[in-house]
Amino acid sequence: MTKDDDTKAAAAKAPASKAPVHDAKKAAPEEELNEEDQQLKDELESLVESLLDPSATANSAASATIDKLKKLIQESTTSMTAVPKPLKFLRPFYPQLIEVYDKWAASDAKDAVVVSLADMLSVIATTYSEGHDSLKYRLLSNLDDIATWGHEYMRHLALEIGESYQEMLGDDEYINRLVHLGLEIVPFFLKHNAEADAVDLLLELEVIDKLPQFVDESTFSRVCLYMVSCVPLLSPPDDKAFLNTAYQIYLAHKQWTQAITLAIKLGDHDKMREVFDSTKDENVHRQLGFILSQENIHYFHYHGESAEVSEAIANTKLTEYYHYLVKELNLLDPKVPEDIYKSHLENNKFGLAASGTIDSAKQNLAAAFVNMFINLGYGSDKLVQTEEDNKSWIYKTKGAGMVSTTASLGAIYQWNIQEGLQVLDKYTYSSEPEIKAGALLGTGVVSTNVHDEVDAAYALLQEYVNDPNKLLQSSAIIGLGIAFAGSANEDVLQLLLPLVSDTDINFEISSLAALALGHTFVGSCHGDITSTILQTLLERDSSQLNNKFFKLLALGLGLLYMGTNADSVEDVLETIDAIEHPIAKTLKVLVNICAYAGTGNVLQIQTLLQMCTAKPKREKEAKEDKEEVDPKGEVQDKDGDIVMQDAPAATAPTDAMDVEPETTEAAEAKDALDGGEGEGDDDVADDATDDEDDEELYQGIAVLGLALIAMGEDIGQDMVLRHFSHLMHYGNSLIKRTVPLAMGLVSASNPQMKVFDTLSRYSHDPDLEVAQNAIYSMGLVGAGTNNARLAQLLRQLASYYIKSPDSLFMVRIAQGLLHMGKGVLTLNPFNAERSILSKLSLASLLTLSVTLLDPKSFVLSESQGSVSHQMLYFLCPAIKPRMLITVDEDLQPIKVNVRVGQSVDVVGQAGKPKTITGWVTQSTPVLLNYGERAELENDEYISLSHSLEGVVILLKNPDSEEAA
Repeated sequence: MTKDDDTKAAAAKAPASKAPVHDAKKAAPEEELNEEDQQLKDELESLVESLLDPSATANSAASATIDKLKKLIQESTTSMTAVPKPLKFLRPFYPQLIEVYDKWAASDAKDAVVVSLADMLSVIATTYSEGHDSLKYRLLSNLDDIATWGHEYMRHLALEIGESYQEMLGDDEYINRLVHLGLEIVPFFLKHNAEADAVDLLLELEVIDKLPQFVDESTFSRVCLYMVSCVPLLSPPDDKAFLNTAYQIYLAHKQWTQAITLAIKLGDHDKMREVFDSTKDENVHRQLGFILSQENIHYFHYHGESAEVSEAIANTKLTEYYHYLVKELNLLDPKVPEDIYKSHLENNKFGLAASGTIDSAKQNLAAAFVNMFINLGYGSDKLVQTEEDNKSWIYKTKGAGMVSTTASLGAIYQWNIQEGLQVLDKYTYSSEPEIKAGALLGTGVVSTNVHDEVDAAYALLQEYVNDPNKLLQSSAIIGLGIAFAGSANEDVLQLLLPLVSDTDINFEISSLAALALGHTFVGSCHGDITSTILQTLLERDSSQLNNKFFKLLALGLGLLYMGTNADSVEDVLETIDAIEHPIAKTLKVLVNICAYAGTGNVLQIQTLLQMCTAKPKREKEAKEDKEEVDPKGEVQDKDGDIVMQDAPAATAPTDAMDVEPETTEAAEAKDALDGGEGEGDDDVADDATDDEDDEELYQGIAVLGLALIAMGEDIGQDMVLRHFSHLMHYGNSLIKRTVPLAMGLVSASNPQMKVFDTLSRYSHDPDLEVAQNAIYSMGLVGAGTNNARLAQLLRQLASYYIKSPDSLFMVRIAQGLLHMGKGVLTLNPFNAERSILSKLSLASLLTLSVTLLDPKSFVLSESQGSVSHQMLYFLCPAIKPRMLITVDEDLQPIKVNVRVGQSVDVVGQAGKPKTITGWVTQSTPVLLNYGERAELENDEYISLSHSLEGVVILLKNPDSEEAA
């Protein structure tokens, strides 16, 4: 077969679709047009040909021709998905029209004609995808009639402006022209319900601060809603720029409650004062005070405040409104722990009472905590306070248990300082130091979140801060930290700061003082406290830094930077690098996660995940010997950790936990630890466990950091829950112990079935510490919700752990949390319809999570004279009623009908969409669950707050139908 034959055969086999493209175009018949379209095409071609005529010049005739073309383009109508027909017909002539423009621009042509042609070319260029011709010719034309070309053209132009801005950074003159053009487009977007496009364009041009001049009464609410919703997705400094701009818009349109919400989010007290000073309305001032009180910003003052506004800010009326709420809900009768335990429902195969007789003192202590949680704030109970003898139940506990039991009275009277201090007064004169210490701790608990000029807690506790009795001293310090949490009280600073800086006193006292200051000045970036803590860490002996209380000292430093973002911690992180000890890495991670708390920062989450999956170098060597049989017959898991709880310290593979190559200082620190103090440890096995924890502690903190950062953003919150399941499968022992805590932290008072069912599985883990933390987290997830499913799971766990006193103790704590306040309280750290993350509440939740990284050394510790389950009281500042109470101008409660339903995200939706779904109409006061929102049923009243949450002042609406 010849070569020509081969070619013909191949051509015959080839499908028709494979024909050359240019041939196909030639062969394809022209699209048949209807009479109207053909007429339009002929007219356009005729006009263009007159412009393309070599003899044509930029005269009045050419100007008239261009005007006709522009008019035909503007008057065309077509579907949203199709290119307008004039542009479609003019597209083939675009290159030739460019040549005409270049020729006229180079000649002495009339400027007006050339500008008009550039205007038309800018529109035709939208049909071309290459380059930024549309923007190029727009800048060469005028900006007067830019809006006449329509919405699609404006969007295309905005896109090219954003792209060109990034490409031409550095050319200030060109950038200024782009910004000027962008500011011409923004009013068009706002006028045509494209608020998101306007905001995005200004974001690209980095001039978001120029937005307020363009918004009006009809557009500001949608613009601000979109801007605030974008904040979690922006990186610094854009996030703060958006908040500042939205704040200015709200303030300009007299939306004071929204403005102060954003000022709180920014942590800017000058802006808070500006909101107060921008209105003289006393009712608005009081409403702003109630909003500030929800965030525990009690140290805020402004000029000219009245007594009622001061009381609103200081939260002094909280106990009054809380009692009104529980009275209306018919919950005044106190409950006893057995009402929660429901022992008769427990399936107990051991035949023992569920309350347990194995360790009666510990179970009596658990009952005191349960009694405290369920009757918190009610001012009455049937267990600790009895008619026969007020001290009877206290004496059924022993040692440190007596401290916590006495202090529980403070929680029962929480927010009611006057009555609470009267009840605790007689215990402060007790001859037994444990009871006296409990009274001091209770004094702090009863005063939390409520502040007045007297500051009774400070007056009562200050004399014990330097008491030679360590138990009284530590209780007074913790009491001050709880009482003045979030208050930034300078008197507390002067009292406790010397304890942090004094290297001669007990390290436990220094750490507790640092933690108390961290709670008092949470999120304040206080320089003196920061420098003092860092100086203490540099001066302390390396063996002291291995103490278990180092966690609390580090946490005290981290809380100072809670929710402040990266800029504020750069100097601190550099200083930490000077600490020549392995704990420096833990300290850096802790400070960093606190700074980014609630931001949803994806880069930080990725960094933390890398920390969690990092494998120590020495672990690889340990894996080579994993299959070897231990001569003592001990069992090792896949990480090389000793599973048996009574394993000798010598067999614990401490070296396997090294994260970095071991330096001389690290080796010395390890040697000191191996033969060191071991404070609070009862046996050698606990020492070995502490060794391992200290070496890898930063990984546990990193897991908590995942929850801390992700909780500020819904999608990230769901994603991080999936990461936790992977960490639980592949992480080391500390990570596995921390995962349940992180799951509880990210879902506090939000009982999702997928979360607590997972925690229920973890609660049966062979590692008791994993199980205990999972049990606590089950209580945290359901805190204050009375969730029936969770209550059943916890009753089953009480039967399962009947012979494990520590685990049973944790089950009881979880049951108490679940039924906290008989179902009217919450630990959810979000306020104002989940728009504000309370730094104080988050600090309280994080404190307990950090102590539970090593539950045996803190909450479950049996050591005398050391802080243990008293740490549970750090939850008290985070506890608040989940109520909506409506009051009149005299701040007296009134009943109105409200709709309560699941909140709906309406960002970017057209019109006035419903903000709640599946609502139920109720009469106030009402309880709001996680993710619920309330709205007034009718227009009889006007709410002074944009969100119906907490205490809301209502005014009669003079224009309502009822009033008419």
